[in-house]
Order: sequence, then C-alpha cells, then structure tokens
Amino acid sequence: MLNDSQKWLLLAVMLTTGFLIYLLAPVLTPFLMAALLAYLGDPLVDRMEAKGLPRTVAVVVIFVLLLSVLAGAMLLLIPALQQQLASLAKALPTYIDWLQTHLTPWLKQTFGVDAALLDWSMLKSAAQENWLQVGGAAGGVMSWLSSSGMAMLAILANLVLIPVVTFYLLRDWDHLVTRVRELLPRKWEVTVVQLTRDSDTVLGAFLRGQLLVMLALGAVYSLGLWWIGLELALIIGVVAGIVSFVPYLGFIIGILLAGIAAMMQFHEIYYLLLVALVFGVGQALEGMLLTPLLVGDKIGL
Repeated sequence: MLNDSQKWLLLAVMLTTGFLIYLLAPVLTPFLMAALLAYLGDPLVDRMEAKGLPRTVAVVVIFVLLLSVLAGAMLLLIPALQQQLASLAKALPTYIDWLQTHLTPWLKQTFGVDAALLDWSMLKSAAQENWLQVGGAAGGVMSWLSSSGMAMLAILANLVLIPVVTFYLLRDWDHLVTRVRELLPRKWEVTVVQLTRDSDTVLGAFLRGQLLVMLALGAVYSLGLWWIGLELALIIGVVAGIVSFVPYLGFIIGILLAGIAAMMQFHEIYYLLLVALVFGVGQALEGMLLTPLLVGDKIGL
C-alpha cells in the first residue's frame, strides 16, 4: 500500500506527465500514431516470424503489401472523391435555393422564425465565392498549404516520419516490450504482465475488429447509395464509415446527410425510403454479422 506522501508524489508525476504531453502534442503525435500502427501490426509480424521469416523481412513484406493496398485505394478513391467534391461545390447554390424554398416556410410555420433573419443571398454568394474557386477536391487544400509553408513542411515531415518510426518500432517491438518488462519491480512483474496481456488481447482485437467494421460499413453505405443513384454516394459513405467507430453515430450522420442530398437531388420522397433501406441494411449487417464476427468473437462477447 502507498502512504500519503507516495500518493501525492504519484499524483504530481501523473499531472506533470499529462501537462507535458499536452504541451508536446504536436511533436508527439506522429510518434504516437507510429506506436499505434506498430501495435496493430505486431500480431501479423509475429505470425509471419513463426513461419520462419526473419522479423525484418516480415516487416518489409507487410509494408510492401500495405503500401500497395493504400496506393491502389488512393488511385481508385481520390479521383472519385475529387469529382464528387467538385460536383458538390458547383451544386451548392442550387442546394441553397432548394433550402430557401422548402426550409424557410417550414421554419416560419413550425417555430415562427422570420424569413428576413435568414440571409440566403449572402450564404449563396459566399458559396459561389469560396467553393466554386476550388475546382476540385485538392484545390482548397493546396491553396491553404501554399499560403502556409510551415503547415506543408509539418505535413510532409509527418508523412515521412510516421512510416519510418513505424518500421523500426515494428521491427524491434518484442525487444522493446522485453526491456520495459525488465524495468518493472520484481514484486509487481507477474501481476503487471498478466494484466497487460489480458488488456492487450481485448484491446488489440477490439481495435483491429472495429477498423474492419468501419471499412465494411463505408463500403456498404457507398455501394448502396451509388446503387440508388446518389451523386455524393462515396463522400457520404466514407464519412458514415469513419464515424461508425462511435455506435449509431455513423448511421445517424449518414442517413441525415444522405436524406438531405437525396431530397435536393431527386425531390421525391421515394428516394428517402431507398436511403433508409440502405442504412437499414447496413445496420442489420453491423448488428447481426460484422460486429459479432469481427469484434464480439475476438474479445469474448
């Protein structure tokens, strides 16, 4: 048991450490990202190492496979996302006109909001001045980067630093874990190691399974919305998939965005039913198949 002075010392150390992490967050972020990636990739490297491959070779193989998958995904997704963002930029004034026509009377009738308080012309003008200058998905980003050399330098540094640090952490992960274990007091070692192993089994399986669920839901939503003809299918599907890490948030945000986009594009209630069908199927797949198979079975739930 810790005495009072030791408890206060421990509290002071924890607070100081937290404050330092907060101050150094911009510097530590790429290293924390690299550590997370190394942690997620370690089981796969261990399996390849168990089959006779040297650990360094196993890490190289995984990096080549991951980079190939990422490059292929970027070649497929980025042009489509760019096209859809450009379409969204051009269609914004039309969407604003639709909102002015349908939303203003509803707000006035339901909440008594004076239509004069909503300056739709200013909103439309701002959309035309800012979004129509983008010309594509990368336009706005590149314009911001070109105006901030330090921002571009930081992004490039992180793009280089994260893979490099991940590679070395992944290669030496088991050695690092062993060294940390050697630093533990002998009387606490068995307990700490057992708790860490139990936590690692559950946390690692949960994170890897949840990432797969997010990818699967993003694909299901994107394909479903593309099937009904929604122009912004990929953007909405990707956003809904990413925020699906929080239960039901992906479904709520996705169905709201898709419903609004469908009404603005098709102007028919029928397409709202199709949107609800797509997200209903996604939720059913998540609840009955994806989460139980990819997350629940892995963590024993």
